[in-house]
Amino acid sequence: MQIWVDADACPVVIKDILFKAARRTGVQTTLVANQPVSIPPSPNIDFIRVSSGFDVADNEIVQRLDSGDLVVTSDIPLAAEVIEKGALALSPRGEMYTRENVKSRLNMRDFLDSLRSSGVVTGGPPALSQSDRQAFANHLDRWLTKNAGG
Repeated sequence: MQIWVDADACPVVIKDILFKAARRTGVQTTLVANQPVSIPPSPNIDFIRVSSGFDVADNEIVQRLDSGDLVVTSDIPLAAEVIEKGALALSPRGEMYTRENVKSRLNMRDFLDSLRSSGVVTGGPPALSQSDRQAFANHLDRWLTKNAGG
């Protein structure tokens, strides 16, 4: 079992939680991004830099992941692909994507995109809160306990 991180937009505080968990449990954690990402020295924390381009990092993650792996991403289309391949997707806000909820998230995302493209200002997501970080850490811990002995 492995953790994959869509690292281009992953908040630093979430990366720090992942780094601590990787060092504590020994679970292989790989960050994928099209720009340099600083990672701590550790035999089980890797970084893959991909070329710039639309969905290049997402495609790299989907190509490499195995069923049962965990992918950390706020990219809903990527989460849908991850679930389709039998892996799990967790947002940095602590929401576990499922077959049941990812379709409605995609529909909402598409709706907001159409509003933005027609000139309606929808604003961005709120800042990551302490409860978001806690929800993320709790889901991560449950996955680690189940798959890596915590």
